Amino acid sequence: MTDKYDVLVVGSGPGGYVAAIRAAQLGLRTAVVERDQLGGICLNWGCIPTKALLHGADVAHVLANLEPLGFRATGVEFDMARLVEFSRSVSKRLSDGIAYLMRKNGIDVLHGSARLVDKGVVSVVSDTADGTPSETEHRADHIVLATGARPRPVPGLVPDGDRIWTHFDALVAPELPKSLLVVGSGAIGVEFASLYRDLGSEVTLVEVAPRIMPAEDAAISEHVRKAFRKRGIRVHTGASVSDVVVHGDAVTARVGPPGGSSEQVTAERVLVAAGIQGNIEDLGLEAVGVETEGGFIRTDEWCRTTAFGVYAIGDVAGGPCLAHKASHEAVVCVEKLAGLDHVSPLDRDHVPGCIYARPQVARLGLTEEQARATGRPLRIGTFDLRASGKALALGEAEGFVKTIFDESTGELLGAHMVGPEVTEQIQGFGIAHALEATEEDLAQVVFPHPTLSEAMHESVLAALGRPLNA
Repeated sequence: MTDKYDVLVVGSGPGGYVAAIRAAQLGLRTAVVERDQLGGICLNWGCIPTKALLHGADVAHVLANLEPLGFRATGVEFDMARLVEFSRSVSKRLSDGIAYLMRKNGIDVLHGSARLVDKGVVSVVSDTADGTPSETEHRADHIVLATGARPRPVPGLVPDGDRIWTHFDALVAPELPKSLLVVGSGAIGVEFASLYRDLGSEVTLVEVAPRIMPAEDAAISEHVRKAFRKRGIRVHTGASVSDVVVHGDAVTARVGPPGGSSEQVTAERVLVAAGIQGNIEDLGLEAVGVETEGGFIRTDEWCRTTAFGVYAIGDVAGGPCLAHKASHEAVVCVEKLAGLDHVSPLDRDHVPGCIYARPQVARLGLTEEQARATGRPLRIGTFDLRASGKALALGEAEGFVKTIFDESTGELLGAHMVGPEVTEQIQGFGIAHALEATEEDLAQVVFPHPTLSEAMHESVLAALGRPLNA
């Protein structure tokens, strides 16, 4: 045995590195095992680099819509490789920052692949300088699994890194494809469809569910569908992709309802974005009695698995598969195992979700359909951004805010937003829910004018039947 730790974390993504930092802050001897880059998928191949690319797409949108503001730009050129380079530089800078935080907090970083071999024992296999594997074993009182997730495979759509992409490939495209077929309309699919359309690709988006973004409120989904079609994105819902053939510099596929008539679609690239699955393989879960369910590790409200002293956080522990959920779980998990008495379990139903497409989408809590299914009496308010002075001034007045309250108690059950910068505003509803603010409490809040956030207030007032600007 080489070392004995209080806490050993497997994986250094937004769940893993936060768990390690919080453990170290509490005086626990801590180590992190990472087989690739510090920061995990989110920082290196997900949340952060996609936002850097989407910033480029926003610039492209602004350049294409200058004339209403009195500007005219000519001779503008675009270099996909430079945008990708910018995105990668942002990720590297943040990964280097994680390395600094590990040193600052006295956390050991063990590079290699981890495997549970016995109660409280983790094997770490790494490559030596000459390429031969080296194995060490480490003991820990508490082992936190934060191994994340990966793209879920789709039958008949095997990524090859060239014509058929995962989102990893779409992040480092060597050139802008003239056309792109996106399979799946969750956050990843919708963001890349929006991104590549703004950069100039012809985009087709396919979703097997009856509507795109099926996890969102139905009204939000319909709004984005119309916005995408207005932008020239072809949207197919209730459809699957079959008979995929790669030939030369293009891919052909049949798109249509299962068992129904279909049409042939040809594109330079295909992006497979049909969900994710937990990284639960080769961890030695069976050796210590960790149970899985539906491709993810089963946990209780304190992130404890079915094996004593083993915990799981973030994507590998199931949805919602979001970086901020992973970070919050990390703190809950570590503070609970450390014996702090102020800890509260995570309410997964009220983890905010954000989609950074154009238009942006943000949500918290229940959709209207889910709220109605509870049988509770509801108050629902909406406010259209076409009545927002700030949205009109920005030239971005397409969108709305929708709030759902329990009529009897005033409890905020759900909030749904679509439009400019809504991902920066949804936390306001998150704070309200955490503080158990009612609709009347929110109605009394003074929102600054002119701001986009005023639409949040107007939506609450509309739920109470007293809107001022609609």
